[in-house]
Amino acid sequence: MLTDVFVLGTGTSTRHVKTLTDEVDAQMNQLLGRKPLRREGVEHARWVLLDYGDIVVHLFDAETRDYYDLERLWADAPRIAYEPVSIEA
Repeated sequence: MLTDVFVLGTGTSTRHVKTLTDEVDAQMNQLLGRKPLRREGVEHARWVLLDYGDIVVHLFDAETRDYYDLERLWADAPRIAYEPVSIEA
């Protein structure tokens, strides 16, 4: 198995995708002491990949997410229920 979990997220602009990327990095480091093994796409911020080994985070702008439609490619993968949590600064 290559990874245990894919996380997909969408930003409203390239600036938003970059901000989401920074926040995922910060929270993974602060809460779990994890740094990505690989970061790709940050320069253009249309599709950013953060690879933490067992967790891979894909952050897209809306157009790129619609185009690649990873949910369709991984349609038979099990889904994990997610409840958003507010993180206080």
